[in-house]
Amino acid sequence: MSLWQYANPVKFLALSARVQPALWALAAVFTGVGLLWGFFGTPDDARQGSTVKIIYLHVPAALMAINAWFMMLVASLIWLIRRHHVSALAAKAAAPVGLVMTLIALVTGAIWGQPMWGTWWAWDPRLTSFLILFLFYLGYIALWQAVEDPDTAADLTSVLCLVGSVFAVLSRYAVQFWNQGLHQGTSIPVATGNRSVADVFFYPLVMAMLGFGLLFLALVVYRTGTEIRLRRTSALRARMNRGA
Repeated sequence: MSLWQYANPVKFLALSARVQPALWALAAVFTGVGLLWGFFGTPDDARQGSTVKIIYLHVPAALMAINAWFMMLVASLIWLIRRHHVSALAAKAAAPVGLVMTLIALVTGAIWGQPMWGTWWAWDPRLTSFLILFLFYLGYIALWQAVEDPDTAADLTSVLCLVGSVFAVLSRYAVQFWNQGLHQGTSIPVATGNRSVADVFFYPLVMAMLGFGLLFLALVVYRTGTEIRLRRTSALRARMNRGA
């Protein structure tokens, strides 16, 4: 069975109807357990005090902000190469979710940075690239709204997504690219496996990250279905207007 069959809107809607209840339930469980465990079940850090608990919002949101853009990149490439409308609509559906995740990461980062760095904002490489990524999200959403023809909008936003991917990469690896900057290194480096987070903080953080990932997936599946229905409604209205 090929995954390409779900490029068919009818089959995608049928699949989303089956998987959404499980996705929402798992997202609620993992997010709820991760946040409650992290905020109320872990001790204060020896150096950062209770401020350390912001990681249970900041890290998952930042991770999903970056990965949402990469998901949009893959969907945009599929649209450009294979012209599957569901992929273009999936990218469109993911953008507002990624925007909110980026905003959460910026705000929680500022809340953490003020007591730790003595300032709400610093032009740190990772912070700056994250701010630019936020602006790309805004531009991507605005471009979809500004272009009337949906296929043209999909083409233009796909190109914008390709350009914005540079800043998604910088947001993820800025600390490795530049040694300067206030932002600390990655707490859970996948490549080396040498994490700097103690077990008491690590396990609830993983739960929160899984929860945010499932929440993102549930929201994108739901919003993609909504975009498909809106596209159908728009096409039906246009057909009726031509008939009139």
